Amino acid sequence: MQHPIAIIGTGLAGLSAARRLHEAGLPVQLFDKSRGSGGRMSSKRSDCGSLDLGAQYFTARDRHFSTAVQHWQAQGWVAPWLPRLYQARQGQLSPSADSQERWVATPRMSALCRQLLGDLPVQFDCRISEAFRGSQHWQLLDSQGNSHGPFSAVIVATPAPQASSLLSAAPSMAAQAASVVMEPTWAVALCFDEPLDTALDACFVQDQALDWVARNQSKPGRETHHEQWILHASSTWSRAHIDLDKTAVIDLLHGEFAELLGCRIPPATLRLAHRWLYSRPAQAHQWGALAQGELGLYACGDWCLSGRVEGAWLSGQEVARKLLEHRDA
Repeated sequence: MQHPIAIIGTGLAGLSAARRLHEAGLPVQLFDKSRGSGGRMSSKRSDCGSLDLGAQYFTARDRHFSTAVQHWQAQGWVAPWLPRLYQARQGQLSPSADSQERWVATPRMSALCRQLLGDLPVQFDCRISEAFRGSQHWQLLDSQGNSHGPFSAVIVATPAPQASSLLSAAPSMAAQAASVVMEPTWAVALCFDEPLDTALDACFVQDQALDWVARNQSKPGRETHHEQWILHASSTWSRAHIDLDKTAVIDLLHGEFAELLGCRIPPATLRLAHRWLYSRPAQAHQWGALAQGELGLYACGDWCLSGRVEGAWLSGQEVARKLLEHRDA
């Protein structure tokens, strides 16, 4: 009997690994603490439509990732986004010269992860708290005290601070994950019944509490009658206000947004905030993925590479390659 490979986390890294292993003919079993897949590519459904609170877009620089993106485009899963892009520095708005190609999943960012998950076996609302190895196989323990297994190998595809505790069976891997500093981001969504009087669809912001703003419905496939805006605070501001009440965060960033645009802002029909504790790694690494093949324990994530969506997918591919290579050795 061939025992499945456990994959903890259904963000893009975990799903990238799962797909490659599945295509190689190996059984997988995915777990996620959330109610759905996506991780930091998650979108939130609301009365004003779907809102991309996490990753806003992605770029494709690596040729392997570019090939995957072209395949996804042919499937109708992703589309290029051509926003009217601005930059703000010292309170001054100006068009951005950044012309790199940006991609978004349609009709929401989380939809790509749903497509990649497909019919792979997954258990949601299941927070894995421990991974331990018996004489031959792995067992997982969840936060409710339930045991899962046996598994032939375990891939940890969670943010680095969460991964470190799940890698305790391999102290050197756990230490690597623990060394990664992850930056937080406060995200705020604002919806209005009427369009705002501004030319910009997206803006990189410097020297302020905000880091990024985007008109969500300017992305392909976002059908809505509402004006939707996503605001991301800077890592510095988010860290300084990490425990602030959500209502206070919304009020402060709403005010920064109004000051940035310099136009009349009508009352919002919807306001919500989400705190991403582990939004992005503070610096890039060149690990690709972590592995102890003889133990059957692996880890992947954007924190192993660039911190970008592309890095998450590449890390998932690399961890699957390492696992397959060890099996064939």
